[in-house]
Amino acid sequence: MSASPRIIVVGAGIIGASIAWHLARAGASVTVIEAGQAGGIATRTSWAWINASHGNPERYFRLRIRAMEEWRRLERDLPRLRVAWSGGLIWDLPADSLRAFAAEHAAWGYDIRQVDRAEIQRLEPELAAPPELALHAAGEGAVEPLSATLILLQAAEGLGARLIADSPVRGLEFRGDRVTGVETAAGRLAADEVILAAGTETPALAAMAGFQLPLAAPPGLLVSTAPAPRLLNGLVIAPALHLRQTAEGRLLAGADFGGSDPGTEPAAEAATVFEGIRQMLRAGAALAFDFHTVGYRPTPADGFPAVGRLPGIAGLSLAVTHSGITLAPAIARFLAEEILSGRRDPLLAPYGPERFRPAPDFPRKTAEARISSES
Repeated sequence: MSASPRIIVVGAGIIGASIAWHLARAGASVTVIEAGQAGGIATRTSWAWINASHGNPERYFRLRIRAMEEWRRLERDLPRLRVAWSGGLIWDLPADSLRAFAAEHAAWGYDIRQVDRAEIQRLEPELAAPPELALHAAGEGAVEPLSATLILLQAAEGLGARLIADSPVRGLEFRGDRVTGVETAAGRLAADEVILAAGTETPALAAMAGFQLPLAAPPGLLVSTAPAPRLLNGLVIAPALHLRQTAEGRLLAGADFGGSDPGTEPAAEAATVFEGIRQMLRAGAALAFDFHTVGYRPTPADGFPAVGRLPGIAGLSLAVTHSGITLAPAIARFLAEEILSGRRDPLLAPYGPERFRPAPDFPRKTAEARISSES
């Protein structure tokens, strides 16, 4: 690949923005294409927990731990980007399971410990009914996802990257079995490499190259209160509610860290979640409901990230995962290295898209799926 390869990143959420910044920093000529507004869709509706608590098996835990380290590196490299390393209280499992969970993760080197009710009350004095037992993960945190994404995009633009918003990709351009660019509403754009980081839209884009990426997109409802005085010191992961307080003072909650299933009546579910927030906190009666969001969480079929070059075709990679907030800086750094140097980081070894069986006729060539660069 040339010293300054032309790389198109499709998707301007947290993963696409991080990829763009890492590539631009390494000297690539980067164009980011977004079907809607900068910030994407799933990123805007994320609870934005940065953690390795939900890292099983151990090899996935190691990737998440590295991603947490990469967030700290991003803070050093981009001082405007700040993570609230507040720690988190976890008690969304039965007591025996919590103890086993803590023992396993502590043996892996994670900063996690059991805390009793008195310690829980000290850590979070505004909890109305603290449990008898919880785990405290001191090194976990959260980020304001849209703000972080925009900072990454702006930093990439400062290094020469270009952002094209409101421009869906309509097709991939090919020469033989190599992707050579994309077709957008704004016209054709040539590239040495195209990276698909478009969240739930990634399977449709990959299908343009004949690759079937099995992806689920479960909905997640999050409820936000109006800004309030500081009521929480860290993250709270309880059985019925996951709760954090944002930088501007909003309480943000869902029934899990991805959000509740909104069902057929999102407004009614939002009211239930809001009532849960009020009951969880001593001063909850004073809180005011502001809004709710419903996002769709891009999750590969086996639950793990899909990152890397598509098999059987040159010049086309993808990066998609539900844990996009936690994993974004590590995925971006590793994928940038892989594209520019050919080296694949061992932590990504289990998560290549080649583990999903390609379509029987991959790579196929049809007028609907491909645009010939020779036409």
